[in-house]
This record gives sequence, structure tokens and C-alpha cells, in this order.
Amino acid sequence: MATVMLRRGLFGVFGVALAALVAVSGMRPSLAQDELEYLGTHRDWHAFSFIENGSRVCYIASRPTRDEGNYTSRGDIFLLITHRPAENSRDVVSFITGYTYQPDSEVEVTIGSQQFRLFTNNDTAWAYDADDDRRMVQAMISGTTMVVRATSNRGTRTTDTYSLLGFTAARNQINELCGA
Repeated sequence: MATVMLRRGLFGVFGVALAALVAVSGMRPSLAQDELEYLGTHRDWHAFSFIENGSRVCYIASRPTRDEGNYTSRGDIFLLITHRPAENSRDVVSFITGYTYQPDSEVEVTIGSQQFRLFTNNDTAWAYDADDDRRMVQAMISGTTMVVRATSNRGTRTTDTYSLLGFTAARNQINELCGA
């Protein structure tokens, strides 16, 4: 339960991530320009930083290269890796799926031959603990694609495929700014 509460505290970064990725894609961001620092793009990954409660937060984000499922509409889809050095938290993996997950469901993640399970809450999924985060990030460093399978609260199965090209360079950039 402590992990769930800790991960729920990360919801604030999602609003920033959405605004940042919308800004990168040329749409109007919902945050003031001085609240978010765009650090750069590395192939399919974007790096950002912002100050929250006086402390720097860094994250990288990507959208899926392919999203599949029998749905009529779906919101924005993102994969985020977040560092919060003031909380001694780094490499926190989270997915925003663009719909509300089926209650008490898990997300299945495949990177190469490795498989991971994440817990869900509303429209977001996280690794169960920091060790799972670290294992996923290590798999992402050596992988080229990530496949994420989940089920919406309406029972719709989705499969999202993410490119991992540029992941390591983007992560290295936030490691420099937010401590490795």
C-alpha cells in the first residue's frame, strides 16, 4: 500500500508531461513557458525539467509508435521515466494510457524477452517498486522496442508499441541534471 501511495503522488508530473509533449508537437501548452524547461529530443524521446516545491524534477517521455485496439476514442498516451532527487527517487516508470484501466487490472510490458507487470490506478500504470523500475529501465537501455498490453474499464484490450531509440541518450541527459 505504501508503494501505491508513493506512486499516486506522482500525478502532478503527468500534467506537466502532457503539456510538454503537446508543446513539442506544436500544440498549445497549458503551462506557462517558465514552468517547464525543454532539454532536448533524442530520436523518439524528449527530456524535460521543472521545479516543484523548490526542488528540480526531471523526466523523459515518449509516445507509442503504434497503438492498437478496438476503441472509438482514446486520450493521449505517454511513457514517462521520472527523477525526483529531493525524494531520492529516480527511474520511476509510468504509463498514461488515454483511458481508465479496468479496476484491479495489471499492465503487461514486454521488452525483448523480458516481461514485467505493473499496477494500475485510473489512467496510469506503475511498476510495483523501485527494483521493478530499475529492471525495466535496464531492459529499456538494451532494448529497441517495448510492447504494452492493457485493458480498459470497458473491457477493450489495447497494445501500444514504443520505440526505445534515443532512450539512453535522453536518460543520460536527465541523469546529468538531476543526479545519476
